[in-house]
Amino acid sequence: MTAASMHRYRSTTCGGLRSTDIGGVARLSGWVHRVRDHGGLLFIDLRDHYGITQVVADPDTQAFKIAETLRSEWVVRIDGKVRPRPDGTSNSDLVTGEIEVYATEIEILSEAKELPVPVFGEPEYPEDLRLKYRFLDLRRESLHAIIMKRLEITKSMRRHMHDAGFNEFPTPILTASSPEGARDFLVPSRIHPGKFYALPQAPQQYKQLLMVSGFDRYFQIAPCFRDEDPRADRLPGEFYQLDVEMSFVEQDDIFQTMEPILTRIFEEFSDGKAVTNGWPRIPYDEAIAKYGSDKPDLRNPIEMQDVTEHFRGSGFKVFAGMIEKDPKVRVWAIPAPTGGSRAFCDRMNKWAIEEHKQPGLGYIFWRATPDSGVEVTAFDAATGKTWPNDASAGRLIKLIDSNGKELAFGAGPIAKNIGRDREASIRRQMGLTSSDACFFVAGIPSNFYKFAGAARDQIGYELKLIDENRFALAWIVDFPFYEWNEEDKKIDFSHNPFSMPKGGHAALEAAEKEGREALLALKANQYDIVCNGYEIASGSVRNHLPETMVKAFEITGLSRADVEARFGGLYRAFQYGAPPHGGMAAGIERVVMLLTGCKTVREVALFPMNQQAADLLMNAPSEAAPKQLRELSIRVVAPEKK
Repeated sequence: MTAASMHRYRSTTCGGLRSTDIGGVARLSGWVHRVRDHGGLLFIDLRDHYGITQVVADPDTQAFKIAETLRSEWVVRIDGKVRPRPDGTSNSDLVTGEIEVYATEIEILSEAKELPVPVFGEPEYPEDLRLKYRFLDLRRESLHAIIMKRLEITKSMRRHMHDAGFNEFPTPILTASSPEGARDFLVPSRIHPGKFYALPQAPQQYKQLLMVSGFDRYFQIAPCFRDEDPRADRLPGEFYQLDVEMSFVEQDDIFQTMEPILTRIFEEFSDGKAVTNGWPRIPYDEAIAKYGSDKPDLRNPIEMQDVTEHFRGSGFKVFAGMIEKDPKVRVWAIPAPTGGSRAFCDRMNKWAIEEHKQPGLGYIFWRATPDSGVEVTAFDAATGKTWPNDASAGRLIKLIDSNGKELAFGAGPIAKNIGRDREASIRRQMGLTSSDACFFVAGIPSNFYKFAGAARDQIGYELKLIDENRFALAWIVDFPFYEWNEEDKKIDFSHNPFSMPKGGHAALEAAEKEGREALLALKANQYDIVCNGYEIASGSVRNHLPETMVKAFEITGLSRADVEARFGGLYRAFQYGAPPHGGMAAGIERVVMLLTGCKTVREVALFPMNQQAADLLMNAPSEAAPKQLRELSIRVVAPEKK
C-alpha cells in the first residue's frame, strides 16, 4: 500500500499492528503519549482509543525535525515502516509490543497547551479540577478502561435480558411529577404558561402502564432524574438503572428470573472474585437486628444479638436503669472476634465519641489470665494432664473449671459491674472466648440501630474480618409499608408507594382500625438487592387494584380526588383490567462501581457533577436570559437571606 492510496488519517489503529505486519507500511493518528530521547533516537508512544504503538524517529530522516518539536497530547499523523523491535526490547504489556514503526513522515494535526491535569499515570489532583477538565481526565488509561468496562456491563445486561424474553421499551423523558421519594426536576412549559413537566425520577408509572397495555416483559437501561443531595454511592442529578417489569408474577417469580441474570453479570466481570450463588433472603427486621442496616455487608461475619436480659436488674446501673424505666429499651451486643485487648476497645470507644458524637461504647474483653483469687485448673490438650494454675506450671494451654468447661475472664467496667455469672452468660451466648471482645449499645432500637450498624462495620474493618475477595449478594425482603413522618406528624410511605401491602386491601383496613402501631407494623411485597454494603436494586410486587391503591394513599392523607389528579393515568388504567405485576430496578453506576473497585459512582460516569451538584465542565446550572424567562412566564425570586 502506498501513501497515496491510504486513508487520510490512518490505515490502522494504535492497537492494530502485530508481528505479521512487519515489512509493511502503516499510517497512524493519535495523541503523543510520551516522547523519549535515547541517544539521538526519539521514541514516541502514540496513543488512541485502541492502544499504544511505539514510533521511532531517526535523525537522518525528515520526520525527525518535526518529532523534535512534539509535546505530550499533541495530535499527529505518522507514516512509517513496520519493523520488529530490537532483541530484548519487546513489551509484553502492549498488544503491539513486538513491533515498532520507523517514522518516514509526521504531520501535526493539533497542538495542545500545557495541561492543567496530567493524563499519564494516576495523579492525586483535586476532583473539581479533574471534573472541569473531564475530557482530559478521560484520556487516563485507568478511567478510559472503567468507562469501557461500564459499556461491556450494560451490553451484557441487555444480552441477558433479551435472552430471558424481555423487550427494551423506551419511555418518555418529559412527564408528570411523581412521588418517588425525592424532589423532581421541573421543566417549565412555554406552550402552557405556569405549568411544568417533570423529568422522570424513574419510569415507574410508564412501565406499569406497559403491563396494563399487554406487554409482558419490559426492560430498559433508563435515565432517571432526581434533585437530591449527592452521596458517595449516588450521582446528583441523573443516573441510569436497569429497569424491569413483569406481568402475572409473584415475588418468587421475579427472584427466580433476576437472581441468575445478575449473578451471571457479576461472575462475568468479577475479575476472579467469588460471587454468591443462591442469595439469602433476609427479612428487613432481621437485617436491622443482626446488622444494624437494611443494606448489610455480608462479607463481614459479625452478627449482633439482643442481650437485654443479662443486664436487667444487674449491677451495671446505666443499662439496668434504662431497662427498668422503659420496656422498649433493648441492649444489643456487637461481637468483636480477636478484638480482646484494652487498646482496641479504647480505640473503638474513642471512635464512637469523636466520629458519631456518642457518649461512648461499652465493652467487655476476655483474656486467658484469671484475676487473683480465682481458682481454676490448667489443662494440656496434648497430654491430657491437668494441674493447678500457678506460675510453676510453666505453660498454659487452656483454663477449665471443675466441670471441664473452658474459661475466659472478662475485663472492663461492665464486666466488673455485672458480675462473673452474667459476663460468662454473655460470652457463651455470643460464642466468644479469650482474645475476643464485645461491645454494647442500649436504648430504643429505632434510635440507635444505625450507630450499631456503623460500629459493626468499623469493627469488621479494624479487625480485618471482611473478605475483600468476594461479592456477597442477598435479597432484603418484607420492608415496612409505612413509616412515621415526624416532621409532618403523619403516616407516610416508607419506600415505593405503588407496592402491594402484604394481605392486600383487607390488611390495610384492619391496620387502619387498630391504629398507628398496626400501620407501622404492616409489611409490603417489597425487596432490595444488596451487595457488599450497598443497595444495588429495589423493587416490589405492585398494587394493581384501584380501590386498594386509593385506600393506601388515603391512609397517608391523600383523598380519592388527589389520587385521580396526581396518578390519573395509572389509576384510570387499573379500572380496565390490570394484570398482577411486579419488577425492580438496579442502579447501573452502583453495579459498575462495585465491579471496577471504584470508591464513588462519579468515577464510573462519563461527565458527572461534583459533590455540590454542579457541572463544572459545562458550567451548569446557569442563569437563564431574561428573554427566556419571559417566554416561559417565569420570574426568579431570590432566596431570603438567613
